[in-house]
Amino acid sequence: MDYDGSVMLLTHRVSTHPGEILSEGILVPLGKSDGALAAHNQEPVSRVEAILRCEEPVDAELAWKLAMAFGTTPQFWLNLQSAHDLTRTRPERTLAKLVG
Repeated sequence: MDYDGSVMLLTHRVSTHPGEILSEGILVPLGKSDGALAAHNQEPVSRVEAILRCEEPVDAELAWKLAMAFGTTPQFWLNLQSAHDLTRTRPERTLAKLVG
């Protein structure tokens, strides 16, 4: 792993999407469906399904709802999303520093 001073990022794979964590780590063990989560969080089922399929990101508003629903923090969900996005979009080549 590389450390940039604030976030540990994986160097050889894409970090897990928060939808996978939500599905496999929370909903399945709790025996809850995507429809139950959608109804509880007042979200369209189609949006929840897209997040669980790792096709849509978790935004700040949904991070708050998930935090309240599962006793986590919104930062937990946003950090998962940020790590996923950063590792997914890592450039193949590096650029030289602009200064020094």
